Amino acid sequence: MGSASSSPTWSKRLESISSSTLDNGVRVLVEPITHVGSASIGLWCSTGSTCETPREAGITHFIEHMLFKGTAKRSALQIAEEIEGRGGALNAFTDKENTCYYCRVLAEDTEVGIDVLADMVCDSALAEEEMEREKGVVLEEIKRSDDEPSDHVHELHIQALWKDSPFGKPVLGVPDTVSSFSPDDLRNYMARRYNGATILLAVAGNVDPEDVRNWAEESLGGIPAGDRGNGLARPEGAAGENIIAKDIEQVHFCIGGDGVSMHDDDRYAAIVMDGVLGSGMSSRLFQEVREKRGLAYAIGSYMLSYSTGGAFTVFGGTGMKTWQQVQDIVRSEFDKLMKSGAPDGELEKVKKNFAGHVVLALESTSTRMMRMARNEINYGRQIPVEETLDAVRAVTNDQLMTIANRVLSKDNTSTTAIGPF
Repeated sequence: MGSASSSPTWSKRLESISSSTLDNGVRVLVEPITHVGSASIGLWCSTGSTCETPREAGITHFIEHMLFKGTAKRSALQIAEEIEGRGGALNAFTDKENTCYYCRVLAEDTEVGIDVLADMVCDSALAEEEMEREKGVVLEEIKRSDDEPSDHVHELHIQALWKDSPFGKPVLGVPDTVSSFSPDDLRNYMARRYNGATILLAVAGNVDPEDVRNWAEESLGGIPAGDRGNGLARPEGAAGENIIAKDIEQVHFCIGGDGVSMHDDDRYAAIVMDGVLGSGMSSRLFQEVREKRGLAYAIGSYMLSYSTGGAFTVFGGTGMKTWQQVQDIVRSEFDKLMKSGAPDGELEKVKKNFAGHVVLALESTSTRMMRMARNEINYGRQIPVEETLDAVRAVTNDQLMTIANRVLSKDNTSTTAIGPF
């Protein structure tokens, strides 16, 4: 079998993606995949927690919840039954810059799936009685996050790192603001942020692009035109230490700092850096901390990349007695990478690992739908898989050391930890 970069399969898949724009600015992307019997549908809005005023903290996520609670023609139960009653699945997510309502259905039910998602976004009832109930649900979600230190430490780390930046605000919001929302607050926010310039429909599966375009025109053509709003300033992190005392058994920690944006020239080198340090069981940190010394069950790293900035984070959990030792190992691995990079064999392994993950993930129609949508939202074009894989393969050890020195220096990294201090 040839490498992914030399195979014509990926080019053919890219060429098959159909792109069109409705008169109101709503973008429609379709990737026909004829060998499957399903379709993954995503209705995206380019809005997230970074678009909120202080008084609106958490409103984007709250709206995501409320759009499942009924429309003029469907109750909350009917929304669920329309999809699940046909064997499909329906869900949504909110992050710092985007909200996505998505479903996976049989190919023959694609029109229904699009209609349900469009009905939720365009004609939600936003009933006050439902809102009061859902406030309780979201407040419990916030409490659950606070009660899970292995999850909560990530949010606290970003808040401490980026402080007053819109990127530092929690997606879930805070109890005071969530409790205060009224139906008019939600309608005003949606009028400001849900428009033809921010809405995108993406469908990947056994579908006809012309049919999808016609269904989109029927269900989304009435959305008012608008604009995406102003860009955001780059979040600037500061080194520091944020220690939270809690009566638990382990120290749950995040160590890291500013990373790269999705438009940064060093983003491919950062992917390799993440792979070397903490992505997977063969990574340096997993081997040094868990396999060789048995100091942690969970240890790894990840990157967050947004439109104007990003973060690189090492995370894990260890005992109070071994907490300092783990910190020393992490710092030692940072310093080694900054000074020497990685030998050719290790670089090759990491690059192959990344390529394998990308290609295997694209066996999923849901992943294909999300990749297609994110490419359009973030870059305004479809980035060929070969382009991404070739860019990662081209990363040199000098480039790896450059990004390591930029991201991993002591002046750039901060520590957040929750534990029995």
